[in-house]
Parts: sequence; C-alpha cells; structure tokens
Amino acid sequence: MQNFSASPREMVASLWRNKGLIRNLIHREVVGRYKGSMLGIFWSLATPIFMLAVYTFVFSVVFKARWGAGGSDSKTEFALVLFAGLMIFNLFSECVGSAPGLVLANVNYVKKVVFPLEVLPWVRMGSALFHFAVSLGVWLVAYLALFGIPHWQVLLLPFVLIPLVLFVMGLSWALSSLGVYLRDVGQIIGLVITVLMFLTPIFYPASSLPPAYQPLMFFNPLTPPIEMARDLLYWGQLPNMTLLALYAAGSLACALLGFAWFQKTRKGFADVL
Repeated sequence: MQNFSASPREMVASLWRNKGLIRNLIHREVVGRYKGSMLGIFWSLATPIFMLAVYTFVFSVVFKARWGAGGSDSKTEFALVLFAGLMIFNLFSECVGSAPGLVLANVNYVKKVVFPLEVLPWVRMGSALFHFAVSLGVWLVAYLALFGIPHWQVLLLPFVLIPLVLFVMGLSWALSSLGVYLRDVGQIIGLVITVLMFLTPIFYPASSLPPAYQPLMFFNPLTPPIEMARDLLYWGQLPNMTLLALYAAGSLACALLGFAWFQKTRKGFADVL
C-alpha cells in the first residue's frame, strides 16, 4: 500500500507541484456553479451587491441599529461593519461546511485515477477566495461612495487572511478525511457553523459583552480574524500584533496537523468507498 508523506515540506510541495491542476479545477468550479443560468458568473457580483443593499436597509432604516454604544449616526455604518465580518465568516463556512463531503463527492478520483486528493480543499479554498474578493470589491466600492477613499490599512488585509486560510485548510483536511469514515460529520458541522454564526461577533462587537465574558469570546477561532479585518477595513486601525502572531502560530499548527491527519488516513479511502 502506498505511503503518503505527511511532512510540512510535502504540504507546501504538493501545492506548488499541482498549482496548474488546482488553478484549472478552481476555474471549473467557479464557472460550473453558475453554468446554465442566464446571468452566469455575474451572479457572483450580483449576490453581494444585493445582500449589502438588504443589510443597509434592514439595519439602518428598519432597526436603526448602531455599532456598539459609541456608534455614529451614520445609517450605513452598521451594514458595512456587519458585511465586513460576514465576508470572513462566509469564507470559513463555504470551505468548512463542504469539507466533510469533498472526498465523497469525488469517488472517481479515489478509485480510478492517480489523483492528488490533498488538493481538493485547496480547490474549494480558491473558489471561496474568489467570492471573497468579489464581496470585498463590492464593500470597497460602497465605502468609497459613502465615505470616500478607504484607509490605507486595507492593504494589510492579506496578513489577516493568510492565517485564516491556514486555519481553514487544516480543518478542511481533517474534516474531509473524517467525512469518509463518519458520514454524520457533515450534519454535525452544519449545526456547528450555524451556532458559530451567533457566537461570533458578527452582528455585535465583542466589547458589547459583559467584561467577564469578553476573554471567552477570543477562544472562538473566528473572533480574531473578524475583529482584525473589521478594524483594518472600516476604522483603519492596525491589528494587535501579539494577537496576530499567536493566531498565525495556531493556524500554522492547525494546518500541519490537519494535513498530517489527511495523509495518514487517506490510504483507507478506497476500502471505505
């Protein structure tokens, strides 16, 4: 039986070695999602525009919401701050939510073709990053139209995204493997993602919680990237470098462990499927 390397070097080498395949599969997935529809790939742009318009109307007109106790009187502040957090959460949920079914949806790659299965989470990540980039473009245009030129700190957003990508990739590798052996994982993850949406400071700032509960919020792995991304995008504030460094280290560890788990368990995929 073939042995698959689980070393950190192989995690990087596999990405580089299969970059052409990954790029083609990402293109196929993005285009295939809208294949047959009248608007085609334009839906990837229309959806975030529509959702941003809905958030702006509901929260600024209907609920007259303000972000935190010191929120400004701007009618669009809440919608833009909320949308910034949702972009990060959607990147997470799109990848992690589909991870348990990644291998199950590509049985032919397991049984009939010599295929680098470890790239499947990268393909889903690439598709999610494409939709994130479109949503970010919509957010920036909306900010430009409402408030003027965005803060230069927006350029630092990749330093927040890279650790998030590593964390999500680690989870995706682990869950895609577990999904082969335990079919209930997909149902459990769907429930966990729903719960996380309300336990993550997306619709409210972490500072709105009682002081005793605020440190607990940062045990949620989505809290740091959402808080830091929101600070960069809307308020132009630099992230806490200590928190960013700790989050990056934890995300790297998660990626290495998830990749190692996937490589060690993939030998049994064909037997189970």
